[in-house]
Amino acid sequence: MTARILTFGNEKGGAGKSTVAMHVAVQLLHQGLRVAFIDLDLRQRTLARFFSNRLTWARAHGVDIPHAAEPFLADKPASLLNLPEAEAKKIFDRALDETVQTADFVIIDTPGGDHVLSRRAHAAAHVIVTPMNDSFIDFDLLGEVDPVTLDVKRPSIYAETVWNSRKQRVRWDGRSIDWIVLRNRLAATEARNRKRVDERVMALGKRVGFRVLAGLRDRVIYRELFPFGLTVQDLSTEVRPVAVSLAHVSARQELRALMLSLGLEVAEDKAAVVLAEPVLVKAGS
Repeated sequence: MTARILTFGNEKGGAGKSTVAMHVAVQLLHQGLRVAFIDLDLRQRTLARFFSNRLTWARAHGVDIPHAAEPFLADKPASLLNLPEAEAKKIFDRALDETVQTADFVIIDTPGGDHVLSRRAHAAAHVIVTPMNDSFIDFDLLGEVDPVTLDVKRPSIYAETVWNSRKQRVRWDGRSIDWIVLRNRLAATEARNRKRVDERVMALGKRVGFRVLAGLRDRVIYRELFPFGLTVQDLSTEVRPVAVSLAHVSARQELRALMLSLGLEVAEDKAAVVLAEPVLVKAGS
C-alpha cells in the first residue's frame, strides 16, 4: 500500500495545527492503520514531543497503545533551518520517501511561518488541512477584507502559498491537492463576529477552492492529556491518567465527527481505506 499525505499548515502560529495533527494521527492509529509523522516545526517540535511523551508514558506504565513512526531528519532538527535550501529539501525528500513506503498515512506538521520545507510539504500533500481560529486576525492570512464593507478583496499570502503548491504538484504528477480549512477553537459567544467570519471564509473558499469544515473546540482535556502523549481516544480502564468525565465523551464524539468530515473514519477492515498513489518528489525540482 502507498501512503496518503496530510499536511497541516497555516503560516500563523496558535491556530491549532499540532493539536489537530496529533489527534488525527492517534485516531488513525486506533483504526489499525500505520501512521508516520514528520514534524517540520523544527524549533518547537510539538508533534514530535507528543509522540515522545506517548512512548515514555506507555513504557513506564506497561500499557500497549499504538505508536506512530518518525523518520530521521537530523541529530538536531533545528540545524536544518541553517542549511542551503537545496540540501534541506534533499533531507526532507529522503525522509518522505522512507515514510510513504512503510505507512498508510503520513502526518506532516508545519511551522507558523514560511520556510522552504513547509512549502515542500504543502506541495507533496494529498490533503492540506488549515486550522484557523474564529477571528479576522487568522482570516487575514487567507484573504484581505475591505476595512469599510468587510467584503473580501483578494486572497492573501497563505492562499498564494497553497496555490503555488497546487501548481507544483500538478507539474510533478498531474494531481490536485484537496484543501480543507477547519474552523477551530470556536468560541461559545461572539455569535455576530463568528457569523461575519463564516461568511467571508465561505466566500473565499468558493473563490480559491477550499472546503470549510468544523474543527475542534477549545477543550481542557486536549491540553490536559498532552504531557502524557495521549488523547481521549486512548482512555480506557488501563489508560486513565486523569479522571474521566462526560466532557471526555463529548470530546470523543467531536473527534469522530471531525474524522468523518475529513473522510478518514473507516471500517474495522483497513483494506476499505482508499489510498492515493505515492507522491514522486524529485530532489532539486
